[in-house]
Amino acid sequence: MEKTYKIAIVILNWNGCDVLRTFLPAVVRYAADDDAEVWVADNGSTDASVEMLRKDFPSVRLILLDKNYGFADGYNFALKHVETEYVVLLNSDVEVTEHWLQPLVVYMDAHPEVAACQPKLRSYWQRERFEYAGAAGGYIDRYGYPFCRGRVMGAVETDNGQYDEIVSVFWTTGAALMIRLADYWEAGGLDGRFFAHMEEIDLCWRLRARGRKLVCVPQSVVYHVGGATLKKENPRKTFLNFRNNLLMLYKNLSPEELRPVMRMRAVLDVLAALNFLLKGQVANARAVCRARREYRALRESFTASRLENLRASCQVDIPERKCYSLLWQYYVRARKSFFMLPSR
Repeated sequence: MEKTYKIAIVILNWNGCDVLRTFLPAVVRYAADDDAEVWVADNGSTDASVEMLRKDFPSVRLILLDKNYGFADGYNFALKHVETEYVVLLNSDVEVTEHWLQPLVVYMDAHPEVAACQPKLRSYWQRERFEYAGAAGGYIDRYGYPFCRGRVMGAVETDNGQYDEIVSVFWTTGAALMIRLADYWEAGGLDGRFFAHMEEIDLCWRLRARGRKLVCVPQSVVYHVGGATLKKENPRKTFLNFRNNLLMLYKNLSPEELRPVMRMRAVLDVLAALNFLLKGQVANARAVCRARREYRALRESFTASRLENLRASCQVDIPERKCYSLLWQYYVRARKSFFMLPSR
């Protein structure tokens, strides 16, 4: 009789053969102790990933997708193969630690109101520092700018245990996200139209609006390389981040907030493009302008999703979505750590 598992760790791969060779052994080794099964969903790789996995990791379950569907739909298609209570979306460039899953699943078991959680993310390269893409749990400001306990804009803190309390957050990082599979599908999964970037924040917003909770459990620690697919300030990444952030706001903002927030974002995006130009990053400035054009072109096609989200929402005032402007706090008030920011 085939063993049933409580947790499925699902890694999405695209041409990451060398990365998998480096980080997958620890995932497989520690999963055996924590009632977890490891899956790799291959997004149409053209390198030797699949052959290597079949040869060197026979215990890993393989899902072969016919092309690169991106992060969002890649996971949507992959998770259709999984039937466990919990799934962990894990980036291929994450170094896990022994029993890293235990604090997460213990907390989730004891708190059925929590839909998803994340471990503490530290940098693989600077191991005492938080990692940019998740740190100790994420929040957004009034205008959609994400930040974390341990990372505000580009300022990343050293982990001195200052964020070791389990707290509610607005979003949990897609680099290492444990979620109840039932909640994943109930909220509609990741939005495949995003392709990549911002998709986990959009999913988390939908979950919070539906009254479900999200937490960071910092007693679990992993180390993330980060930027393995697109480097920071790559024009493609800039385009996806700006476009998807605008689409996320359109999908999820209340009718009362939509117009004033989007008016201010238009101003802020012009300033962002000018800032790129002043730094000589012409391609990134163009990416911001292209993102705004594509947002306007796509907006109408997202109206049905917006109406569905508003219909399903039972919590408009989400405390983890902050009322202030992060840019004002960071650049004008010089508040460059999470502790320095207003509580609301």
